Amino acid sequence: MSNNQIFRNFGDVTRHLAATQPDRVALTFEGRDTTYGEFERYTNRVAAALLASGMKKGERVAYFGKNSDRYLEIFFGAAKVGAVTTPINWRLAGPELAYILQDSRAPILFVGEEFGDTVEQVAGDCPCLKTIVDMDAHGNRPVFREWRDAQAETAPASDVGRDDDVLQLYTSGTTGRPKGAMLMARNLLDLQDMMHRIDGEWARWSPDDISLIAMPIGHIGGTGWAFWTLFHGAKGIVVRDFDPNRVLDFIEHDKVNKLFIVPSALQIVVSQPRARRIDYSHLKYISYGASPIPLALLRECVEVFGCGFVQMYGMTETTGTVVALPPEDHSLEGNKRMRSAGKPLPGVDLAILDASGRHLPPEQVGEIAIRSPSNMRGYWNLPEATAKAIDKDGWLRTGDAGYLDADGYLYIHDRVKDMIISGGENVYPAEVENAIHGHPDVFDVAVIGVPSEKWGEEVKAIVQPKPGSRPDPQDVIRWARERSPLSRRPKASSSSMPFRAPLQGKYYDAS
Repeated sequence: MSNNQIFRNFGDVTRHLAATQPDRVALTFEGRDTTYGEFERYTNRVAAALLASGMKKGERVAYFGKNSDRYLEIFFGAAKVGAVTTPINWRLAGPELAYILQDSRAPILFVGEEFGDTVEQVAGDCPCLKTIVDMDAHGNRPVFREWRDAQAETAPASDVGRDDDVLQLYTSGTTGRPKGAMLMARNLLDLQDMMHRIDGEWARWSPDDISLIAMPIGHIGGTGWAFWTLFHGAKGIVVRDFDPNRVLDFIEHDKVNKLFIVPSALQIVVSQPRARRIDYSHLKYISYGASPIPLALLRECVEVFGCGFVQMYGMTETTGTVVALPPEDHSLEGNKRMRSAGKPLPGVDLAILDASGRHLPPEQVGEIAIRSPSNMRGYWNLPEATAKAIDKDGWLRTGDAGYLDADGYLYIHDRVKDMIISGGENVYPAEVENAIHGHPDVFDVAVIGVPSEKWGEEVKAIVQPKPGSRPDPQDVIRWARERSPLSRRPKASSSSMPFRAPLQGKYYDAS
């Protein structure tokens, strides 16, 4: 029986696990262990403290900080009284933080120890904000542990149901102000029911699993993966901030057997020299997603880690994963399906739409649309944006371009808005990036469109060398030409534009 079948509402998750396995460790964070029995009591105290502060059902609870076990206490505790947790990306600057605080109208904010000064600078611009609680001591504000432990451990009387919001995640805002995606309790719970219906060992969890929670909780890949871990009664190791060597430490010494990671972070981990010296025999599955992954990188990771790999495709608005590529579709030799995102989970419908909303047949590229029980309720206070994103039949337009093959596998090209039109041909940057990525001197690559009098736009590749290498632009262009259709090939150019990289090294123009 799926746990979801015995959970009437969100709070049942912690109550059930506290009753059935009170002494098992739920979370480990920087030397602090929390059992499932303790987690239930702590979340009850958080719920009581929120009520004591005047929190009302439906109000937002903001969190601005890095990953922490105590963030998850806030998340589950808030849900028990009908409050909606709103984690804010800690990389945002003061004005962006202030905008989200004002937009969410959160009356209470929990602040990580690194960000007290930032909050001081914007608090005066947020009249809705009544209470600020520091996760650790900072100035004269309340400190989380004292704030929490001033309350009783008894469970609150609650009428919170499956159709109530529990999580509000703000999208990146690349096309304007960030939007708050409202996720209901049933979105998270029903997604687990869909996973339970998958016929595959990779989708099975048990209390013996040890999961690494390393992705930022301000994204669905962080909070969503943490929820998956706790929903199944597994042990979650929470990582404050992504560090490739700490990830390897946890895999090696704490016997982590499951983790979720984005391709850019996976690339950093596998590039560590010690990554090839670790025993991965206990590591069962690495799940990856949130962006396309070059085939060359994927094959390298399969070879180095030697575990099962699962690609997961979804977005904030779908509560995360709705399409998955299982381990049996991954191979060292490579195959066409390794370029796909996989097939939809049970209960998920996919469609490819043209600009007018017409459903396209297999092999034709268009915008990916999703109909699923895990689709969000909508965007917070944005009815027009919600109506534009989700039609009357429940189809959510993703903004991603892709196609379905005859077997129902989904292939993703890129974001629709990132498409380059060169000489009337549609070029998706991810396709070109995938072709260039395997070059022996290239560590990473970004492809953009640049203006062209002749073609309208041309394809420009900016590459980051591997340590100790300096890629020859002409050789990179030759490499790409051998692996890309004519219209998708970067062209030769005399320009040279250094570009600061997020990692060590420089980017070199390979126009």
